[in-house]
Amino acid sequence: MAKDYFSGHSKLYATFRPTYPDELYRFIFGHLKSFDAAWDCATGNGQVARVLSTQFDKVYATDISQQQLEYAVQANNIIYSIQPAEKTTFPDCTFDLITVAQAMHWFDADAFYNEVSRTIKPGGWLAVWGYSNCRISPEIDKLLLEFYHDTVGQYWDGARKLVDEHYRTIPFPFEEVATPEFLIRKEWTAKDFAGYITTWSATQKYIRTTGVDPVPQFIKQINRYWIKEMPVAFPVFLRLMRVK
Repeated sequence: MAKDYFSGHSKLYATFRPTYPDELYRFIFGHLKSFDAAWDCATGNGQVARVLSTQFDKVYATDISQQQLEYAVQANNIIYSIQPAEKTTFPDCTFDLITVAQAMHWFDADAFYNEVSRTIKPGGWLAVWGYSNCRISPEIDKLLLEFYHDTVGQYWDGARKLVDEHYRTIPFPFEEVATPEFLIRKEWTAKDFAGYITTWSATQKYIRTTGVDPVPQFIKQINRYWIKEMPVAFPVFLRLMRVK
């Protein structure tokens, strides 16, 4: 069953998590022939569901966190529900597209694949993507990696390793197509960046375990290199598959 590490800071998550580039969606949509219904699995705050709702007649967005869904984007054709990735109430052969953004590493993969095979239309598509550590400047990037590995490293769930590997080590039983790399581009102040780092599940676990927030000290370290608003780039990796 999928794990829930984000309910406790859902408002922060909705505010500071980066949004995905238009190029990613255009690439995925270019493989589809129909846009009747999509399932955004582990929707979180609904940022992917919102984009899907501009293309599909109906978008079904699920998450295991009621708190996350309380901050989700609303639209007339988005139907939110609390359901695990591995077992839903959706009818067979419902979806043209199923999406999973930055969440596949939390799932019971085999059970999820069974649910994908059951609920997707013949020839439908599964799009699974995520993003890795951002790039800002050589000086800040070095300090960020130290914070990631040394300060909060022991507080990451073991599944985080799958993100670091860009999901390359996750075996999918579907017909995969080649995909390019995409970039999330942001212009952030140091305060924005602090908000993002605070949403990390490892940072939250560090705070719960030690009673200390490590982010202010880290921001103090990078402040000497941070110039007002700086460009921040997150590499986005995609695995796109047709489900026969």
